[in-house]
Amino acid sequence: MKILITGANGQVGQALVNKLQGKAELLAVTREQLDITNEAKVKAQVMSFLPDVIINAAAYTAVDKAEQEQELAHQINAVGPGFLAKAAESINAALLHISTDYVFAGDKQDNYSELDTTNPQGVYGATKLAGERAVAECCSKHIILRTAWVFHENGANFVKTMLRLGKERDSLGIVGDQLGGPTYAGDIADALIQIAQHITRGKPTNYGIYHFSGMPYVSWFEFASAIFDAAVKHQVIDKKTQLNAIPTADFPTPAKRPANSKLNCDKIQREFGITPSNWQLALERIEDY
Repeated sequence: MKILITGANGQVGQALVNKLQGKAELLAVTREQLDITNEAKVKAQVMSFLPDVIINAAAYTAVDKAEQEQELAHQINAVGPGFLAKAAESINAALLHISTDYVFAGDKQDNYSELDTTNPQGVYGATKLAGERAVAECCSKHIILRTAWVFHENGANFVKTMLRLGKERDSLGIVGDQLGGPTYAGDIADALIQIAQHITRGKPTNYGIYHFSGMPYVSWFEFASAIFDAAVKHQVIDKKTQLNAIPTADFPTPAKRPANSKLNCDKIQREFGITPSNWQLALERIEDY
């Protein structure tokens, strides 16, 4: 396999690089090395390397900041993926693109399937949805992988924030009325690699949108509680911080968060044999955070 990875210094990007070292002919680029919003540079890089698969792990992910930096978020999340899709199509490569639960309104009672109507509530979700559409429009061999609540040993994420705040404060108020599936970035990387292998081995592939996230579904409050339980168990902290469940209304943010981020992952299991991320198992390595 020849694989081009963009966003190589992000949570999923780093996990992909670590897992693919020595297993594929790999070109992993950071934003500094390849600005995906520059069409000429994207085309030149793809034509030079000629990958079988492009994995786009580059994204603008500052959800609140996106409300002010709308054009920058649009360029990185929508325009750039379109350039990658066109370049992939020109050499008959597959494009695996990471998207998000934020494309949904979050007001559905049940889990979201790939067929549910999208209705993003903020700039971040809207730009990611535009990116999905650009990818689907410009590249026939595309996989769009929607995920949620990503965490990893590297990068900024909820787990690291909880561990830092737990050492600074005696008690924390954590939102208890938003539900989702925490997803370990290493498991996202494994899923993408499995799909890439499936495609490059010439197996029939049902291209399109797939959901992949963690199970069981929990609230942010429940996730935080599990993080501190694991941290105490592995002696990362001395004692569990007192946690209080609070409503979203008591924690206002510039961008609206989905109340329901539960993604139905049946399709990816059926098509590729990929099971949901085991976030509880990932927390057993909490001393590495």
